[in-house]
Amino acid sequence: MSEPRILTERRGHVLLIGLNRPEKRNAADFELLSGLAEAYGELERDPEIRAALVYAVGDHFTGGLDLADVGPRVGPDGLSFVSATGLDPWGVSGQQRTKPVVVAVQGICLTLGIELMLASDVSVAARSTRFGQIEVARGILPFGGATIRFPRTAGWGNAMRYILTGDMFDADEAYRMGLVQAVVDDGEQFDTALAIAERIAAQAPLAVQATLASAFTAVREGDAAAEA
Repeated sequence: MSEPRILTERRGHVLLIGLNRPEKRNAADFELLSGLAEAYGELERDPEIRAALVYAVGDHFTGGLDLADVGPRVGPDGLSFVSATGLDPWGVSGQQRTKPVVVAVQGICLTLGIELMLASDVSVAARSTRFGQIEVARGILPFGGATIRFPRTAGWGNAMRYILTGDMFDADEAYRMGLVQAVVDDGEQFDTALAIAERIAAQAPLAVQATLASAFTAVREGDAAAEA
C-alpha cells in the first residue's frame, strides 16, 4: 500500500502538513491536491489548531503540477479538487481560511509551490532553494493566484520579469522581492518555520484570527476596509 500524498501531525496547537511524494519531487497530482485541501479543511475546523506549517518530504518542495495526471481532469470550469470538507489552499475559490499558515521550502520550488507561498502568511527558504514560475515554458498560464499575488507582493516589474520569462531565481532574490521572509542554512528551514508557527500559536487565537481577517479585508478592499 502506497504512502499518503499528504502527511499530517499535530504538534501542540500547530498542524504539520507535509507534501509526501519525494520520488516525483513532490509534483502535485490530483491525489496530492485533494489531500492538501483536506488538510486545510482540518486546520479550519479544529478549534485546537491555531496555525499550520506546510513543508515537504525529501530534497525538493515541489516540481509543480503533474500535468500528465492533472491535465485530463481539467474541464471548462477548471480543476475541481476541493471536497465539501476541504478548503482551497491557494485561496482562489470557496471559503477564505481564518488561521495562519507558515511554509518551509527547499530544493526546487516551482509554479504552484510559489503560489502556495504567496497564498500563505510567512515563508522560510533554505539558502539553496531555486524558484521558478515556469508555466509559460509549458504552454499554460499560472492559475493558482500568481498573476494576482506575485505583482502585489513583489511589484509589477519584478513579477513580470519571472512570470513572463519562466526564468529561475534563487532564495536571495525571493527574499529581495518579499516572497520569503527568511533565508536560512540548508536543513534549518523546517525548525525555523516551526518556531514561527509556534510563536503565532502561542498568541491569543481569536485576536490572531481577527487580525488575519482584517488584513485579508484590507487586501481585497484597500483603505475602504478601515471604514468597515
